[in-house]
Amino acid sequence: MRSIANMKKITKAMKMVATAKFKKDMQRMENGLPFARPVMALFRRLPVDEKHGPITYLAVTSDKGLCGGVNAQVSKQVRLGLQAEEAKGNQVKIQIMGGKGVATLKRLFADRFTNTFEELSKSPWTFATASMVAERATLAKPNRLMLVSISFKTMITYETQVNHTITQSEATTMDRTEWTKAMDVNSFEPSIYEVWEDLREFYFGCVVYAAFLEAAATETAQRMTAMESATKNACEMYNKVSLQFNRARQAKITTELCEIISGASAV
Repeated sequence: MRSIANMKKITKAMKMVATAKFKKDMQRMENGLPFARPVMALFRRLPVDEKHGPITYLAVTSDKGLCGGVNAQVSKQVRLGLQAEEAKGNQVKIQIMGGKGVATLKRLFADRFTNTFEELSKSPWTFATASMVAERATLAKPNRLMLVSISFKTMITYETQVNHTITQSEATTMDRTEWTKAMDVNSFEPSIYEVWEDLREFYFGCVVYAAFLEAAATETAQRMTAMESATKNACEMYNKVSLQFNRARQAKITTELCEIISGASAV
């Protein structure tokens, strides 16, 4: 009973910590996404070409657990995508943000790993850090870069996404008429093709920056839900064990009283 009571205190405290952290993560996400999304939406207009060749999967997970199935869902999508692409004959490499994703996937695909980024949550998440991760992720110059991350919906719901990120290889081999068709709603000076050369590093940084912000908010929200459920389960377990203990104690007392009364009657 004492261990169950201690468990309840721990999960309740963890929920309180997660609640306080969620407010900060939510505010950071609300402030950061309007900065990154316009650039992402601009280049999302470009046509996606499922070309053969080297592919990199960049997965965004957390460094800590106890947050529901968030990390498991991301790892599952990476595993399924890797198996599907290798079945087509494509070479696949994996890069992971977050220790939980590294621990899960490295057991299965250690030879496919090229970069890991752990303990990123220990320091404030900035665009400079995101740009560093993006730069290292694109050093291998893959034909395709698939970003596997979590999209925050509400405090209790989220969605696992696999987004095709335009790479330098795709952009340079794309016909200029495709650029014109995709960007015809905007006017650029100089041409959008030249704008890409100036914006591509900024674009990659925005993609990673936004993905981490949403993942951090989702992780904290799911930890709040998980710790609330754990506290509720601990309370139910404590009440159940307490009831069993009281029944056993009462039965023992009743038995002792019966023995005393029987002994007194015999005298």
